[in-house]
Amino acid sequence: MARRSADPESCTRSSAGLRRSDRFLIGLHEAERVVLVSHINPDPDSLGSMLGLSHLVEARLGKPTLITRDGLVTRAENRAMVDVLNLDLLPIEEVDWRSTDAIVMVDSQPNTGRHSLAETTDLHAVIDHHDTPGELDGVPFVDIRSNLGATCSLVTKYMMEQNVAIPEKVATALLYGIETEVTGYPREAGPADDEALLYLYPLADKDMIAQIRNARLPQSHFESMLQALQSSFIYDRLIISWVDSLAQPDHAAEIVDLMIRFEKVDWAVCGGIFEDKLILSVRASIEDARAGELLRQVVGKLGRAVGTIAEPAAASACRAPRPPPSTNSSPNCAADS
Repeated sequence: MARRSADPESCTRSSAGLRRSDRFLIGLHEAERVVLVSHINPDPDSLGSMLGLSHLVEARLGKPTLITRDGLVTRAENRAMVDVLNLDLLPIEEVDWRSTDAIVMVDSQPNTGRHSLAETTDLHAVIDHHDTPGELDGVPFVDIRSNLGATCSLVTKYMMEQNVAIPEKVATALLYGIETEVTGYPREAGPADDEALLYLYPLADKDMIAQIRNARLPQSHFESMLQALQSSFIYDRLIISWVDSLAQPDHAAEIVDLMIRFEKVDWAVCGGIFEDKLILSVRASIEDARAGELLRQVVGKLGRAVGTIAEPAAASACRAPRPPPSTNSSPNCAADS
């Protein structure tokens, strides 16, 4: 999640008077194709951002684009977004890379452990809203605005600056991407996010968004939730849950999304095993908690952290013994939450 920081809009123009969206498009003139990549297990913000940039490039430059998928899209709402909007995503391992491609990384930064691209991949641009530092040396175009709550807000601003008409499908993806990033508490959003939401709302298909928000859930979702509730225990203002076998890695994130609403806690952690990996997810209900950064420090070099979900390389390498349930918190916590 983004953190608020000083990134004044007055800095969006260079000394030559060009806006960042102008410089982004100018830098693509020599490319024959633009390939959009994001972090592993893409979320609505990354999906909407890639779709928005794809539309911008095709509308302004007339160049073909390719939207990729790094890893799986597993969370029910995210899968529904792909299905309802009929997003055409090419698995990154199936891309036929060309020397004339311009590769644009969206909602992520290089060499942060959040994607499957080779560290030697030459990127043309990095567009992001996270403050997690990546290795940006040598990247021709960088636009990272950590004062924004969503990368979709930044992409919407590009299209507003370029006077590009936003089709209903693209507007729906961008609106939902922003909503998923800024509707949590504490709300991490600024005036530019609200401006983008107001601009996109009349253009988006609200019925489609309702379908995505209310995606049907598999039985495994409820099985994971039940085990998490039964295994939960509390230390001070921290609640910890465990699931022996996660049907999908995103189930851990869904569990902490629920647990963090318990009135007696400020932090929620869920761990579980997905295939041969230990999955950890963290949420915090206090400002400036930097839960994602904390999780990355915990995981270290054992694996990779995506947002506030960590995926160590192998469960056997870093799995800690499961603590016994607390006798004075587990059953009551499950019932109260």
